[in-house]
Amino acid sequence: MASHYTVADLVADFLPQIGVSTVFGIVSVHNIPMLDAIGQRNALRYVMARGEMGGAHMADAYARVSGHLGVVFTSTGPGMANAIPGLVEARFAGSPVLHITGQTATKHVDRDVGTVHDVPGQTAMLAAACKAAFRVRSANEAFGVLVRAAAAALSAPRGPVSVEIPIDLQRATITRPAGLDALVLPIAAPLPPNAAELDAAAEILAGAKRPMLWLGNGAKQARDEALRLMGLGFGAVSSWNGRGTIPEDHPMSLGGLHGNGSPRVQEFYGSVDAMLVVGSRLRGHETGDFSMKLPATLIHADCDATANGRTYPNSLFVHGDAALVMAGIADRLAGRASVEPGYAADFAAMKARARAEYLATLGPYAGFPEAIRAALPRDGVWVRDITIANSTWGNRVFPLYDPRNSVYPVGAAIGPGLALGIGASVAAQGRKTIAMCGDGGFSLGMCELFTVAQEKPDLVTMVMNDGGYGVIRHIQDAVADGRQFGHDLLTPELQGLASLAGLPYFKVSSAETVGDVLAQALAVKGPAVVEVDMRAIGAVPPYAPYATMGKHAERARQ
Repeated sequence: MASHYTVADLVADFLPQIGVSTVFGIVSVHNIPMLDAIGQRNALRYVMARGEMGGAHMADAYARVSGHLGVVFTSTGPGMANAIPGLVEARFAGSPVLHITGQTATKHVDRDVGTVHDVPGQTAMLAAACKAAFRVRSANEAFGVLVRAAAAALSAPRGPVSVEIPIDLQRATITRPAGLDALVLPIAAPLPPNAAELDAAAEILAGAKRPMLWLGNGAKQARDEALRLMGLGFGAVSSWNGRGTIPEDHPMSLGGLHGNGSPRVQEFYGSVDAMLVVGSRLRGHETGDFSMKLPATLIHADCDATANGRTYPNSLFVHGDAALVMAGIADRLAGRASVEPGYAADFAAMKARARAEYLATLGPYAGFPEAIRAALPRDGVWVRDITIANSTWGNRVFPLYDPRNSVYPVGAAIGPGLALGIGASVAAQGRKTIAMCGDGGFSLGMCELFTVAQEKPDLVTMVMNDGGYGVIRHIQDAVADGRQFGHDLLTPELQGLASLAGLPYFKVSSAETVGDVLAQALAVKGPAVVEVDMRAIGAVPPYAPYATMGKHAERARQ
């Protein structure tokens, strides 16, 4: 190790000190000092991605499954730009990711003089994609910038944060910070809600006969508090990014079947006299661009004040941490709740019928959620891309039991599935992980299959192969009078590709065998590839909202 101490050495010491054990990235000219310092210490696992986009997605999924910071290193300029899609997705997901990138030498920064990889305005690009972006402007401020950046990523509402360190400053000699060894990140404390707002919420909910919770990403760490309210008679439903907060085999949880695509659930909302929405944006993607009717009495709780009225109007907004809000309301409702005696039975009957009715729309894939759930251990991790299989059943009716075991592209981008699966499986530390990708999404990131081959995580990559962009076909049927363009896709023969990567390969050619084949793949120590031949099994029916629109288009063509 070098006799003098540099900013690069500081980066390598800082990350383990704050609890980081794994980092992702690609080595390049503008991050060599930092990665060299990491390599010399051998205190961090370094997962070498094949592309910066994949590396950023890996860090994102690692953060979601581990509950801690995901870290990705990129070069400056084009390497930084390649990571932007992964940082955007981490921001959608509220995922604490620390992106450390290089920068041209300080004497050239922002001068547009054509130094290698120089992108004038790089900081602005990162600031637009991330929760925050910082540049280290002198060697002595590097420690403070790193502390501030990591704390910002981990403070609610969580999100990705970027730090640029110019290449000359990475090599600059500094005194090792005296505060490094005793460092505790100044993560913002949970925001206590206003007592008057809690009183008002409890007053409304005390009179509710049929109350419900809607749990979002912000409630993921508040399971116990949510269960206290459910113990008082509340039903629950989750946004797709809040799934597993309540185990979805709980009789009073609808899980991700929150109404979009389920008329029976929407009908039931009409009988709900108060809904407490906790830590959810009530996103347009999940509510049919806000066309889904929610209960008239809506109490919205969030640590972000700008969530107030942003999507749905509310009867009351409570500004505060999810756990503190639900605990405060539960305290005030003790002995006052007035839920009607038949509500639980009505809820259970509705849940059973809504699930059965929804599964009946899936054609030959109706049995997939139960079969795959039976094959995947209860603590296994369920990762999926935005493939039609996820849009129809993966997000909605595949049972989940823990929020850290659920990873999907919240921004609805196609292509992150394999990289998300790698990051999730590394964080899972031996627990089995399935990454369900469509053949189209798999094509966008298939180079990362060789990261799988190198790292050997316990990951089953399940490729739903329908020979093209199935989702796009349905949308074109609905909105382009059935004219299909740009949807057919030539992909590698997957058995040959798996063989090239040295990975075991399995194939599902009938709906009845999916559970058995996946069980065989999951029994493999390390990674495996499973191809689901959708052309042999049959097409997935269109998903909401395109199912109804597609029928109209078909009638018009007739």
